[in-house]
Amino acid sequence: MKTSENTNKMAIAERLVYDQPGFGENGRIGFLLVHGLGGTPVELRFVAQGLTRAGFTVYCPLLEGHGGTEAELNATSWQDWYETVCAAHDELSTRCEMVVVGGLSSGALLSLHLAAQRPKDVHATLLFSPTIWPNGWAIPKAFHLFKLVRHKWFANLMNFTEVAPYGIKDERIRRFVLDSLQSEGRPLKDIFGRRGGVLWEFKALRNVVKKELGAVRQQTLVFHPRHDDQSDISNTMLLQRQLGGLVDVVVLDDSYHMVTLDRQRSLVVERSVDYGTWLTSQLKPRDDVAPAVTTAAAE
Repeated sequence: MKTSENTNKMAIAERLVYDQPGFGENGRIGFLLVHGLGGTPVELRFVAQGLTRAGFTVYCPLLEGHGGTEAELNATSWQDWYETVCAAHDELSTRCEMVVVGGLSSGALLSLHLAAQRPKDVHATLLFSPTIWPNGWAIPKAFHLFKLVRHKWFANLMNFTEVAPYGIKDERIRRFVLDSLQSEGRPLKDIFGRRGGVLWEFKALRNVVKKELGAVRQQTLVFHPRHDDQSDISNTMLLQRQLGGLVDVVVLDDSYHMVTLDRQRSLVVERSVDYGTWLTSQLKPRDDVAPAVTTAAAE
């Protein structure tokens, strides 16, 4: 039975993971993109494909415990999620000269943690709707009391369910995403339900990352919607003040939390590609042709 479960998990991961090689000069740069809490790499596929078309190497792993049931996710810790990111970074680093680490929502926190822990091996960061704390207009006021929870066993007594608009402003796109997710056979409670223990792990990750922000000195590009339903733009303003490196912020006026899927996703791709192209220009020219050997003529 266990062998069958492991085979099924591997099949799910193989279907959801995005891993594409680059080409040309841009292929020297790898983008490691990390999905959000309870999500999958599908959230980032539109951006990933745009970067791939521009020649960049792109890897979007499936975090430990994700892509399956609510119980499987609840059995993991933030350290398990981070181990997935580290393994993906190790792999991408063998294929690229420069690695940009980015993430959506809580995936942005895992990206920042990696940047702080591996300052010489993470060359830049790319953040989509970074979430230091869920405080958007669609978050119930009572949720803020969760900050007071001190023990995971107590947190596990609680259940939270995300409600519409699910981070997507465009109704047509929202319906398409919901239909696609349900076609995979996953019930909505596994897609949008969160046990308190999972959020407790997120809170533990957030507490670690907040202390490290000043140590992140890499250049950072951030996309954040002005009217984020899940995480208010104050999250990005905090990063802009406390990160140790240069932070460029793109504010989106016609999107909700899932900026990689919503109405302005093409703008997100365009600016991400521009960011990568600028980083490519910072690399030393590569000599693909060996220098000619000259021999001085004997006089």
